[in-house]
Amino acid sequence: MGTPDLPQKRLPTRVDTPGAPGRPCSIAAALKIVGERWALLAVREIGFGNHRFDQIVINTGASRDVLTARLRSLEAAGVLYRSLYNERPPRYQYHLTEAGRDLFPVLAALRDWGDRWLVEEKPTVVEHTCGHELRVVSACEHCGGRLDPRGGPAVPRFQTPGWTKSGPVEG
Repeated sequence: MGTPDLPQKRLPTRVDTPGAPGRPCSIAAALKIVGERWALLAVREIGFGNHRFDQIVINTGASRDVLTARLRSLEAAGVLYRSLYNERPPRYQYHLTEAGRDLFPVLAALRDWGDRWLVEEKPTVVEHTCGHELRVVSACEHCGGRLDPRGGPAVPRFQTPGWTKSGPVEG
């Protein structure tokens, strides 16, 4: 059926973190949307070019009912969208929105971490178009300085009133 028409640009659902237990945090907000195993694995499969439900089920190992729920929640959150590819019976393909495509560096970082710490041999190697293995590098967009996970040049600045590095301010 060719390339599906892209839906109108849609922003992902905004998630309020104030009032939630714990520190207000964009990580917590993101995890409300994609913090469940099957959600990220579905995004992975769609990113690999597997757009049909049956392909996603097989390649993730998720049960059909769980995957259906995850795909619906990702669609509602603006991470992916459906396009009809068969009218009788109705069948849909799943495609990533801009917000969904912006998860690729997150998935690449998780893959790199898993390759380093969890598996003996890499089950998947992703090559860049230059022919070399693609590796995630976290760096400052402004100066190019790399993030050092042991500390160093990256310093969090807490902007939520009533919160510091140590936690909530009493008073």
